[in-house]
Amino acid sequence: MQSEDSLREKLRKIEALYAGASTAGEKAAAGAAAERIRKQFESASKKEKAEEFKFSIPDPWSRQLFIALCRRYGLRPFRYPRMHRQTVIIKAPAGFVKTMLWPEFEELSEALTAHLLEITEKIIREEVHASTEDAEEVEEPRRLR
Repeated sequence: MQSEDSLREKLRKIEALYAGASTAGEKAAAGAAAERIRKQFESASKKEKAEEFKFSIPDPWSRQLFIALCRRYGLRPFRYPRMHRQTVIIKAPAGFVKTMLWPEFEELSEALTAHLLEITEKIIREEVHASTEDAEEVEEPRRLR
């Protein structure tokens, strides 16, 4: 099972990858990576007009991660009245969203989801039942005509 520390390290490495870290020392500096990404966002904001992007993220953990990532880079996530809770809207340059924000979010979310699944399966195996396999698939009963 992946430890919390190794998950944190993996998340830092993903961020460093998207920040364009070039040396091992830079890859270890998560704060510097976040600052480089904020600067890339500012640069993209000067070159491109901000557009409104609407995301639908039903998983609450992934949505929380996406909102935090947006805030980290200086974006203001919001939703309009009467929108579903899973809807998140941001205003940002398209280039930044498509090449930086969304791909980084997908990798971070994948790492976090894998970790949460691992923890959940372990707890279920130890506290509820040893088998965590999905329900078996059986043939449907024949219907009378």
